[in-house]
Amino acid sequence: MAQPYSPSPCDRSPLVELRGISKHFGKVAVLNHIDFTLNPGEATAIIGPSGTGKSTILRIIAGLLAPDHGEIWIGGKKREGLIEDSADPLGVGMVFQQAALFDSLTVAENVGFSLYQHSRLSAREIKRLVAEALTRVGLPDISNRYPAELSGGMRKRVSFARAVISNPRHPTDRPSLLLYDEPTAGLDPIASTVIEDLIRQVHNRQACSAYVIVTHQESTIRRTADRVVFLHDGQVQWSGPVGEIDSTDNPFVRQFFSAQIQGPIQVAG
Repeated sequence: MAQPYSPSPCDRSPLVELRGISKHFGKVAVLNHIDFTLNPGEATAIIGPSGTGKSTILRIIAGLLAPDHGEIWIGGKKREGLIEDSADPLGVGMVFQQAALFDSLTVAENVGFSLYQHSRLSAREIKRLVAEALTRVGLPDISNRYPAELSGGMRKRVSFARAVISNPRHPTDRPSLLLYDEPTAGLDPIASTVIEDLIRQVHNRQACSAYVIVTHQESTIRRTADRVVFLHDGQVQWSGPVGEIDSTDNPFVRQFFSAQIQGPIQVAG
């Protein structure tokens, strides 16, 4: 169970601010003037029915997708364009739903990919950092395996190691913000618990870092989040501490957690 929500002890500028963000795909308004703020140290879950724009928000925060309208502020700096157009003032790591590993590369090559591509570290140094990252996620002996040889849960953990690895010569490159897109989707309850605990452990080891997690799974919501944002019909319908999801009378939250068919969330026939 997640600890009771309390304000972040890291009183700095917000890590992320979305101001009036809108996004359409064709004629469908996926996001409709969304406002969202993430402060240092926060662990926030974005929840809601399928197809309501949760993953879209993650991709906009990551700089992989541009909104149609609105402003994106990262680390107090307004982002112009996508992540490839200019570097953000803080590191952002993303763990995709399907792990998104390169099938033709070994685990070690996947985890160290960014360092091989963008640093001047020696192969020996990168190998050491990769080994440390894999040990951190509980997979110390799989460097030479390929993704196809791993279980779904192991691939998830490899993707975590890749997201948090950083160049020690440039400490500012360490991700201050991690984004998780359905990290426990398709996993059995035990494997889900391993991943949920890992998310918390990685977070707790990096002072004042923050993360946003998109998930449908109740155990993941309760175990990994301090704050919950409920998204439906392109707008935020409720936001509050995770401890209030059982006491709020918000009809969207009540229907979602009770799995009732009747309510404001309409199920397509």
